[in-house]
Amino acid sequence: MIVSRRGLAAAVVTLAGLALAGVTFLAGRQPSSQLYDELAAQVTLALEQSSPAEHHAHGHEFESRVVCAVEPFGIDPPDATSVVEVKWVYARHMCAITGEGTDWKTSVRASGPIAVRLGIPPVIKVPEPGVGYPDRVRKLIPARYHEQAFAGFEDEDAIDAARQRFAQATRSQSK
Repeated sequence: MIVSRRGLAAAVVTLAGLALAGVTFLAGRQPSSQLYDELAAQVTLALEQSSPAEHHAHGHEFESRVVCAVEPFGIDPPDATSVVEVKWVYARHMCAITGEGTDWKTSVRASGPIAVRLGIPPVIKVPEPGVGYPDRVRKLIPARYHEQAFAGFEDEDAIDAARQRFAQATRSQSK
């Protein structure tokens, strides 16, 4: 079979168009970084505004202020493209507890993966520490996000922002 240059060019253009459409469709179905930024802000607020009793239910015991960094790595439904569509947020968190004379480096901190059901009030689920922790994480976080659940923080800006809020909180507590 002999293919003309014009036919070959048309086939290449058609395939390129189909490939671009596929990439555009998949990119359109991936959560945007803006969506993850909005979810990080909501989860951070939920963690930082939790009462001491709610923190106790998460396995944390203290009376001071909590300052958190949050890095979402997954959502449910996974194809949600706006905050109102998101039911669950899966994220890494790092919360530090303020206190007199403490700084970020020496503060008591809790970190790891969490699951947060958005709503009023939000529901925060933290896997219990100790023996069997990895299994509890796997039960809490959907399998498609297991690798991210056990990864470290990648968003240094979130940690830096938490450090700054922590410093402000400790300065205001010492006044």
